[in-house]
Formats: sequence, structure tokens, C-alpha cells
Amino acid sequence: MFTIIRSSNAVNFIVADALTGTVKVQFANSVAIYEYTNVSRRAIINLALNKNISLGFWVNCNCFESRVQLQSFA
Repeated sequence: MFTIIRSSNAVNFIVADALTGTVKVQFANSVAIYEYTNVSRRAIINLALNKNISLGFWVNCNCFESRVQLQSFA
């Protein structure tokens, strides 16, 4: 499980699990934490290894695909 915190105007942090393909995101304009399932495991590992990826761009490209499901938010 990876916790990714970078300076971003869109996303406060991402907690990603490459084994299960699950991503939890807290957006900058919200206190809620959104959980997405069926996220690309390759994309999660790429996010953890590549420090230059924008968090907001990554979420838009990988969490809003048609195969990805919003499980819950708290």
C-alpha cells in the first residue's frame, strides 16, 4: 500500500494498493475520501515510482475510466 502526498491544487493525498487495484483519494475541495476499485495496477505502480506525475492528472486519467467503480466515500 502506498500513501502519496505531493503538492497539488486538486488532490490532498492518494492511498493506493497495487495488489487489490484500490485507490482512496481526498480532493482538495472536500473532506470526503473517495474509494475507487478496479484501477489499473500498472498505473498505481507507475504513480508510486514516478515522482513527476501530477496527482490531479493521474486521478483524471485512471480513476474516471469506465471500468473503474466508485465504491464509497466518507
